[in-house]
Amino acid sequence: MSNNTDIGYQSTIYQYANIIIDISHESVDKTFQYRIPDCLLGQIQAGQQVYIPFGAGSHKRKGYVVELNNQPEYDISKIKEIDSLVEGSINVQSQLIRLAWWMKERYGSTMNQALKTVLPVKQKVREAPKRKIHLSIDKQALEEAIQTAERKNHKARLRLLYALKENPDLPYENTLHKLNLTAAVIRPLEQAGLLTVQVVNQYRNPLEEMRRLLTDTSRSQWKPAVLNQEQRKIADSICENYDNGSRKPCLIHGITGSGKTEVYMELISHVIRSGQQVILLIPEISLTWQTVMRFYLRFGDRVSVLNSRMSAGERFDQYERARTGDIDIIIGPRSALFVPFERLGMLIIDEEHENSYKSELSPRYDAREVAKKRGEMEGAMLVLGSATPSLETYTKGVRGEYNLYKLMKRAKADAVLPTVEIADLREELKAGNRSIFSARLKELLEDRLEKGEQAMLFINRRGYATFVSCRSCGEAVKCPHCDVTLTYHKDGRMMCHYCGYTIRQPKTCPSCGSPYIAPFGTGTQKIEEMAAKMFPKARILRMDLDTTSKKGGHQQILSAFARGEADILIGTQMIVKGHDFPNVTLVGALAADLSLYASDYRCSEETFDLLTQAAGRAGRGNTAGNVVIQTYQPDHYSIQTAAAQDYEAFYAQEMNFRKMLGYPPAVGLLTIQIADKNEGCLDKAAALLTDCLKQWMDQENHLSEAGKLQFIGPVNAPVYKVNDIYRKILYIKQENYDILIHIRKMEEQRLKEAQGLESVIFQSDLT
Repeated sequence: MSNNTDIGYQSTIYQYANIIIDISHESVDKTFQYRIPDCLLGQIQAGQQVYIPFGAGSHKRKGYVVELNNQPEYDISKIKEIDSLVEGSINVQSQLIRLAWWMKERYGSTMNQALKTVLPVKQKVREAPKRKIHLSIDKQALEEAIQTAERKNHKARLRLLYALKENPDLPYENTLHKLNLTAAVIRPLEQAGLLTVQVVNQYRNPLEEMRRLLTDTSRSQWKPAVLNQEQRKIADSICENYDNGSRKPCLIHGITGSGKTEVYMELISHVIRSGQQVILLIPEISLTWQTVMRFYLRFGDRVSVLNSRMSAGERFDQYERARTGDIDIIIGPRSALFVPFERLGMLIIDEEHENSYKSELSPRYDAREVAKKRGEMEGAMLVLGSATPSLETYTKGVRGEYNLYKLMKRAKADAVLPTVEIADLREELKAGNRSIFSARLKELLEDRLEKGEQAMLFINRRGYATFVSCRSCGEAVKCPHCDVTLTYHKDGRMMCHYCGYTIRQPKTCPSCGSPYIAPFGTGTQKIEEMAAKMFPKARILRMDLDTTSKKGGHQQILSAFARGEADILIGTQMIVKGHDFPNVTLVGALAADLSLYASDYRCSEETFDLLTQAAGRAGRGNTAGNVVIQTYQPDHYSIQTAAAQDYEAFYAQEMNFRKMLGYPPAVGLLTIQIADKNEGCLDKAAALLTDCLKQWMDQENHLSEAGKLQFIGPVNAPVYKVNDIYRKILYIKQENYDILIHIRKMEEQRLKEAQGLESVIFQSDLT
């Protein structure tokens, strides 16, 4: 996809700058507008420090430029002028503000929204400072002081001196209470130079709880591995590029169990030896415990973690540790991307294909794109890794935009990919088996329980919306106008979320006439109950949103399973992503095709990703593994290629469909969503945006040609009404991202200028 700005949409010279005087996070909303003098036009960027006249006396102060614009916010005669640039003032805060400005321009949010994303710790949450009493003299001098106190009968001093003889560092408050002392006892000893009272900065450490869950078994399990030839070659190549100053992004495509984490560790070790710092992004909080422990055992206290489950105080302390250089490595989901590292050398994104790297809140940013941009700004290298890379990322690797590396063997010499079997649920039904467990899966579960090995069972819930399926022929009810399934709604309607086609739920299957047609859906709790009845002696753990809602829920369940305290782990897709349990020799995908029925052009890719990742959890130790994929669509290419663990075959087929239908990464896709409580206002806004786009296309004749620019809609959103707010969506396709960004800005500005539509909410997403 071309990203060239061939129409000159981004050549704006800004006349005004919004500036914050104090960078503290509490002051993000308090900006002041200044005029950019002629001598600085075109030189001012977001993030720069400038000297400005401030206050009634126009005192010269430093401030940060946070936003540029051409619209004066009040009387021009009252807007003061920027004095000058602060030379050599680029720091981590400046870089993050520049990044926020780029995100605002790229994804279409307000600057305040972008700032609050990159500066997420809004206020200091510091524990009261703690003090300690430190002995400042040697043993001989201490004995002399004790003798003097005995001679003068200073009983309180004696108690303190004897305590310091036992321990030269004592907690201040506790010591005063325990020894019945006052500050008056300590002060003369401090003045005489016998001791000092020191303030101790204590950071809350989120790893404390994790460390308590470590066992000798897990320590030995996660000891640093010796890289094999394939891993060593990749690590050496990336390190050589890094040392030579190349910052071209790298993609490591490695099959499950190929040892991508070991390669990451080697890269991190190399980077921190050079005095730089590393951000490692992981897609889910549930992966944090196992991942962090492996890195902690390798790098010790120089590594920390950041996620939304931590307290405000814990998050604040990790930001402070990052800012002061107390840590070199931070691990966490996408929010960890914005830690204030001054010496950032590398950003690593594990399981880069995961949807969780895209924010659902404004700005609706893609962490992969933002990480690439931050790397460019700060001279850091971006490394991405996955067994199932996203089509967008892999395409960049194929085109040479990224350096592409492949790990095609499992890291352990005696480990092999598991045996994958597909169970046709249509045949199970014909044989009279109405259980959620196929005969083959039940047989293998019994075998593993008898052998004392572990199993993982998951249900693919990524499809989120319930679909209507025929249990006789396996067909889902599809839209006659679009190649997507109809989504079942609570009132019995079935609706296409692309064209708006709607029908009532049929009583019989449109394909075969069978009466066995109904909304499909089985939850993890029901599966747990069925498994307990079928295998009464089995120890079962369930992992889903219900069981992990409390702080530390993920690591408690996963650590218990790792210790062998359960035979079967049942859960949603969170249990099959990135975990490494050597004793797991069986994985069952109970409803593999659920995500195939989602109204999303990515549904085949998501199905392939999830099944491939799930299959990779089995047989990671010394014992061969089995995988059973249960499906009503055994011939679907995403299921067939996942069973064969053949990414290349899937990529080729899926890309053909994307090119034919015009979806990313073949083209860029801009999604504009408008919302309002008033349906009439929403309809007017939709008509306005459509007319604006058509008029612009008429002016841009080169874009009016067939295939150059396409738009669909506005159509009703998949869920048209949410909380009494109605929503419509406009889809726009074009190869050039810059053109799509220009269209987004143009449409947003047109809506802002419209009379009577001030209540309409404008949101956008760019893929």
